[in-house]
Amino acid sequence: MPKQKTHKGLSKRVKITARGKVKRKRSGSGHLMSGKDAKRRRHLGGSTIVASAMAKTAKIKLCE
Repeated sequence: MPKQKTHKGLSKRVKITARGKVKRKRSGSGHLMSGKDAKRRRHLGGSTIVASAMAKTAKIKLCE
């Protein structure tokens, strides 16, 4: 039986933490930053954990 390949598009966007959670970059920080207040821009710089329902699918695609 052949192995399942890693989804390369997803592997470039997410990372699996030491505890097995899926970490991603926040959306909305690509452009038009001048219209967003400083607090919002600071929070967009950080990362967040993917919701559990999506994380399950992401882990399958990443072959974990």
